Amino acid sequence: MSFVRACGSADLKSGQTVAAEVDGVAVALVRDEDEWYAIYDECSHAAIALSEGDVEGCEIECWLHGSRFDLRTGKPTGLPATEPVAIYPVRVEGVDVLVDVHNPLNTG
Repeated sequence: MSFVRACGSADLKSGQTVAAEVDGVAVALVRDEDEWYAIYDECSHAAIALSEGDVEGCEIECWLHGSRFDLRTGKPTGLPATEPVAIYPVRVEGVDVLVDVHNPLNTG
C-alpha cells in the first residue's frame, strides 16, 4: 500500500469534514472521535463535493439532493443516489493523516 499524507490530525475535529487531493484523487476526510474515514469526494448521483455536506455518525449527506453514504462502505443509504462511491484506507501516524487512494476498500 502507498499511503500519502492528506492532512494533519489537528486539522479536523470530530464530526468535521475536509477536502483533500491525494495523488490527484479528490477525497473527503471525516473524523468521528478516534475513527477516520476517507471517501471519494464526489456524489455518485450528481457531481457534487461530499466534503461540503453534513456528517452524522458514520454517514455523509450530499448537500444538494440529500443522498447519504455510509463512510465505512461507500454504499448509498439514502436516495436519490443508488451507486456507491470509493472509500480508502486511512491511518494516523503521529500528527499526519495518511490515505491510500491506490487500493480502495471497495470498488466504488
